[in-house]
Amino acid sequence: MEYIAKNIKETRMFATDFAKTLHAPVTVALHGDLGVGKSEIARTIIQTLCGADTVVPSPTFTLVQTYTSGNTRISHFDLYRIVDAAELVEIGLDYAIANDITIIEWPDIAANMLPKNTIHVYIEEYGSGRRITIK
Repeated sequence: MEYIAKNIKETRMFATDFAKTLHAPVTVALHGDLGVGKSEIARTIIQTLCGADTVVPSPTFTLVQTYTSGNTRISHFDLYRIVDAAELVEIGLDYAIANDITIIEWPDIAANMLPKNTIHVYIEEYGSGRRITIK
């Protein structure tokens, strides 16, 4: 599936609609270059599920942030700074994948841990907007 977002508003609309299809346990891997909108999509998904007033900082330095929506836990990982895949168990990625709605930015280092039914979202610049491809 492919979606063209002409601007940030349309990117957020995509993420809002996409969020409504997610039910735990599910893993969403966000792929794309630096600054392409991975964090914005993750933030919108989390705010859609947990409430618009939910503060969603980037987990670049904390590596993972968790949120709760009813009985569902949402785990937001940023693996950009991970250099050894062994660290992934230490930060709880395996537990999150088995139980949560898990959103992963920079998922490549975790490729061997991702379930076969992972939803891969590829984001790339497209003119002044974004092309979002779901596989």
